[in-house]
Amino acid sequence: MILQSGSALLVVASLLAALPAVSADGLYTKRSPVLQINHKNYDQLIANSNYTSVLEFYAPWCGHCQNLKPAYEKAAKNLDGLAKVAAINCDDDDNKPLCGRMGVQGFPTIKIVSPGKKPGKPRVEDYQGQRSAKAIVNAVVEKIPNHVKKVTDKDLDSWLSKEKESPKAILFTEKGTTSPLIRSVAIEFLGSINVAQIRNNQAAAVEKFGIESFPAVVLIPGGEKSHIVYDGELKKQPLVEFLSQVAAPNPDPAPKATGKSSKSPKSKTQAGKTKPTESSEPEAVAEEAQESQPAKASPQAPTIDGLATADALESACLLPKSGTCVLALLPEPTDSDAELSDASKKALTSLSEIAHKHVQRQSRLFPFYSVPASNEGAEALRTGLELSQDGSSIEIIAINGRRGWWRHYEPSEDADYELARVEAWIDAIKLGEGSKSKLPEGIVKSEDEKTEEHDEL
Repeated sequence: MILQSGSALLVVASLLAALPAVSADGLYTKRSPVLQINHKNYDQLIANSNYTSVLEFYAPWCGHCQNLKPAYEKAAKNLDGLAKVAAINCDDDDNKPLCGRMGVQGFPTIKIVSPGKKPGKPRVEDYQGQRSAKAIVNAVVEKIPNHVKKVTDKDLDSWLSKEKESPKAILFTEKGTTSPLIRSVAIEFLGSINVAQIRNNQAAAVEKFGIESFPAVVLIPGGEKSHIVYDGELKKQPLVEFLSQVAAPNPDPAPKATGKSSKSPKSKTQAGKTKPTESSEPEAVAEEAQESQPAKASPQAPTIDGLATADALESACLLPKSGTCVLALLPEPTDSDAELSDASKKALTSLSEIAHKHVQRQSRLFPFYSVPASNEGAEALRTGLELSQDGSSIEIIAINGRRGWWRHYEPSEDADYELARVEAWIDAIKLGEGSKSKLPEGIVKSEDEKTEEHDEL
């Protein structure tokens, strides 16, 4: 009997060890790709979002919920940037009223929440499909709102002439359907950039914009400015960065409204799209919303970040996936007190004031960094780009590792680092104007890059 009891205990222990681990706070850990939702933040993060969400209602002790966890987390990774994958612990007493209002009667219950016609009134549908990552992803993708206009040769000019001053983006593609990626990009800039799609068989449109390969993305800044053809990866984050030259993406969740005096430059874009209730936000979301309000002008513009080591410089700006960076390569200090020259101080002040302006406007801008002469990477850059080698002068460059180009700021004698002149140079980079030089071999370090199937256009 003793042996039998011992064997039984071993079997029970092995079965318990095989069960999925459950965190003390719920089924999903803080590192999980699944978004944690509760009764306080449901309205703000889900009901008021421009994005479609899939929401799992679960109890940590539920065996079926534990079995679903791997597939649900895989779905969250595959839908990253396209839709929200969230979960709420209905075993938490505070969440039970919300779970009841949502009609939850068993676990797990999965619902797809998509934006409705009225702000804060989303469409909620029960998910009845298979509990696999692929099935969940396919069901959610079908519910992603489509704000992309399909345009042909016949109506292209009419579409371009509407709101002529407003920026527009066009995807040229061989496909007749609108991909989840371009739909998610249109949601990201809903109200600020009009997005269209044109088939490759529309010869007049293809010739008008000089498109030679497909798919291709064209940005039309608005007004009389020339269009810009995108030459980066066809993935969500690089596309958002590219379009951010002319408009900031919509915040999600949107900043909480705090009264008439708190309007920001994004208020017109967001008006009528979200209507958070007073009880819809936890403290963390409220703090995020408060921080996103325009900053009060400070008497002294902030300094830009510094990259003190070669590794820091490489990680920030010199990898194949690195976007645009503006680098101020500092000269050796002029005296033993490590005092920078007047020209260097003036250049850094101009860059910091430009960065500060964009913070106040809540507009996205590529990062600015100062690189001291003591950084070994600075010397390698000066050599590789054939800049001044004596280290006596500051050099400002823009560099893009992903696209393989760089630009050099050329100071003039009468207006070397004046704010207006440096800002005009920065604006030209944002709009893709002016010539770029190809990066020499060896400047950008090699790195293996992974691609995700859902990012393909």
